[in-house]
Amino acid sequence: MLMYLKAFHIIAVICWFAGIFYLPRLFVYHAMSDDVISQERFVVMERKLYRGIMNPAMMLTWLLGLSMVVMNWDIYKTQGWLHAKIILVILLTVYHVVCGKFRLKLMANHAYKSHVYWRWFNEIPVFILIGVVLLVVIKPF
Repeated sequence: MLMYLKAFHIIAVICWFAGIFYLPRLFVYHAMSDDVISQERFVVMERKLYRGIMNPAMMLTWLLGLSMVVMNWDIYKTQGWLHAKIILVILLTVYHVVCGKFRLKLMANHAYKSHVYWRWFNEIPVFILIGVVLLVVIKPF
């Protein structure tokens, strides 16, 4: 059972990160768009990505990950790498929520932030991903 949970957890993480990487990229294009038709198209794309893919993937990631921890609490409770990973996942969740708030602000005003801002904003989850992967694979503490 644990291996199924782990496999589906990894699938959920991949889906979540795909959305986390793509949504700010849509913000870049949205901020660069000049015509109403394009702006409306980006609003729809961003909403479907956030609600239809990112939210379910985030919830599954948390559900499956916590299920594995609960099932093996005696092992995981002393694993420092897991505690650090959970902190990074909390930071990723905060980033996710901030993306949702930015999505709503962009919907109201496509020039809310510049495309350059969104390009830099898009880099934040890369560092979280690097940290999570290093912690899970190397288990340094």
